[in-house]
Parts: sequence; structure tokens; C-alpha cells
Amino acid sequence: MKMRRTLFGLGLLLAAGSPAFADAGFDRWLAAQWPAAQAMGISRATYERETKGLEPDYSLPDLAIPGKPQPPGKQAEFVQTPADYLSDKAIASYAARGRKLAARYRGQLATIEKRFGVPPEILLAIWARETSYGAAKLNYDALRVVATQAYVGRRKDEFFAEFLAALKILDEGHVGRAQMKSSWAGAMGLTQFMPTGYLTYGVDLDGDGTANIWTSVPEGLAATANLLRHEGWQAGKRWAYEVSVPSGFDCTLAEPDAARPIGDWLKSGVKVIDGRRVPSSAMRDKASIIMPAGPYGPVFLTPANYFVLKSYNFADLYVLYVGHLADRIEDDKPFVRDWQDISLVKTRDLEYMQKVLARNGLYTDKIDGKAGMKTRSALGAYQKANRLKLDCWPDADVLEHMRKG
Repeated sequence: MKMRRTLFGLGLLLAAGSPAFADAGFDRWLAAQWPAAQAMGISRATYERETKGLEPDYSLPDLAIPGKPQPPGKQAEFVQTPADYLSDKAIASYAARGRKLAARYRGQLATIEKRFGVPPEILLAIWARETSYGAAKLNYDALRVVATQAYVGRRKDEFFAEFLAALKILDEGHVGRAQMKSSWAGAMGLTQFMPTGYLTYGVDLDGDGTANIWTSVPEGLAATANLLRHEGWQAGKRWAYEVSVPSGFDCTLAEPDAARPIGDWLKSGVKVIDGRRVPSSAMRDKASIIMPAGPYGPVFLTPANYFVLKSYNFADLYVLYVGHLADRIEDDKPFVRDWQDISLVKTRDLEYMQKVLARNGLYTDKIDGKAGMKTRSALGAYQKANRLKLDCWPDADVLEHMRKG
């Protein structure tokens, strides 16, 4: 995932970490970081004030402590089935509240859309998914989180940049330390920005000299719109269309590298079934087919804005949640096709499958135990090569076939 806004699993907000305790090694590490902070223009007074008494939180996920491995943070997007993650009941509830919030902030949202080109419904949906419209409690000290990860995390270099950015935020007076709370991943505010993301995308709408992503709804949503515009959001374009595919459709084509103009997909027998009309101006726009549950659920035609949303969270289910919720805020209609009740193989089993696919030259992406689009397409190629049922889905039958060689 790109190190712009968030690192992983921002929807999983756990309880605050363990109490602080003395750690001489960490103190030495902190002292050694002053030159880098000074080079960023952080004052000595701020550095000493904010690092005095600072201790690491060894209860955080994704640490690399010798002799004491920590579990990685789990993203709901990768451990829940599409039917569970995309709960119609939850989305309908969020949509109802989103319509009220859209009316409440109509003027500010119109200003944001005019400036950045991102529709209000998309911004409200991200806010809902990230912090339940601000209801989720962020109980972690953001500076302590990023300092711990920079000291003993699995991605020290990335978090070191976040540590310096957090100090910069405090040095410039954007927020007080007591208010600079975060998730266990170090993401802050209503729509969850890492410190570097805040410094890059924060927007001061009211002219008070700071971008308040913590308590100002307009400025929190403006920061999100700024990020999406920077990532290439195309104003006036759809994020996706729910479609049907012709009988015998090759599911290995359901991945980003198989993008074709929307008009070509429609000529090949793909049909938009969600009641939306593809404007003539969009017929030449390239789009991909995605089948998040293989043939066992809705299928989508995804133009560029779909992949812009992936810059916020790389998981396809996250993007589908946000995009569908945005649609439901505007027009409360569920997916046309239901999600079937399917099971997921264990992460370690999917990692094994990815390794087999890689050994067979069918998969070149990272081994991460996640059934993303490229993994599903590679599984389909394996099924075709071994004359198995073609559904591009990682199930127990494919796993057993691989284990038997």
C-alpha cells in the first residue's frame, strides 16, 4: 500500500496500548534522531518537550522484536467474505445517516467539490468507513505509535518519516499533543491520515492557519478530496458499474492489466445492469472487469476512479464498500446480484497457493496471503492449465490439487 494516507487496517481500532516503562535503548535511539529533526526545521524546544518521557508501546501489531514476534494487524477487507464485509444492513444504515449529513454540510461539500472535483457522497462514504462518521474512538498517542514503529517496527524507514512529520505537526502548532490521537496504525482524524499525509494534503478552509482533520468535518473531508484529486480523480466520472458478463466469460481477464475501452467491453457482451447509462463521452475510457467473489457474486466494470479509490486503501472490498455506500447515499438501491455464501481459505494456505503459482510462472506479485485480482487471475490460469473447474476462486479443491502436485 502506498505510504500516503495510511498503512494498514485503519478500520480496526483497538484499545489503547500498555502503560509506559523505562527503555534505555529507546532513549538512546530518540537522542540520535535530533539531527534529522533539526534538518526538518523542528525546534529543539519542541523536540525535547515532545520526546521527554516518551516510551515505546510494545503491544502494537507489526513489530519486529527479537525473540518476541508480534502479530500483524488484520484488515477486515482480507479476513471477511464479501457478503460479511459488504453487509447490506450496515451499508443501508450508513447511507441513511449519510443523506442527513449531506444535507447538513451541503454548502461546504459543494465548495469542496467545486475545488477538488470529488462528489460529496464519495467523501461521506470514506468518512463512514474510516471512523463511522467520527464515532470510532482513536485512543492512541500518535507520536508514541509512529515512534515505536520507527524504532522496532517492520517498516522502520517508512515510520521514521511519519515520526518526523508528527513532530513537525506539533512544532507548527496544528494540534496539541493531547488531541493528536490516532488508530493503532498511527492514522489520525476523521478520515484517517498518517502524519506525512496530513502535511501533504491538509486543507485550511476557514483561514485559521491550520487544517483541522480531527474535529472539523469540512476540513477533514477536504483533505480526503485533495488526496483523491492528487491521485487522479476524474470529475464527473463513475467509480464503477455493476455488470453481467456473457456466458463462458474468461475470469482470468478480470484483472487490471486486461483493461479495455468501456465501449469494447459492451460490444463483447458485457451489460450494465445497475440502471446507469454509460455516457457517450465515457465509451473510450479504459476500464477493467473485477469479480471480487469470482462467479459467486456481483461483477463490476471499473474505470480509472475505481483505482484512485484504491490509493486510499488497496483492498478491493474497501473500494466496493466506499463506492457502493456513496451510491446508496445518492440513490438507495442495493447491488443487483447477491453475494453468495462462500468460504475463505486460511492466509497461510493462500500464501502456499501463491508460491505454487509463482513457481509455475503464473504469478509475479507479492506473496501476502490475500486473494487480490492478480492472485485470482493466476488461479484461473492454473485451473485452465490443469483442466480444473474455471472460477478463479481460491477454494479447498484447488488447494488440494496443488498439494498433490
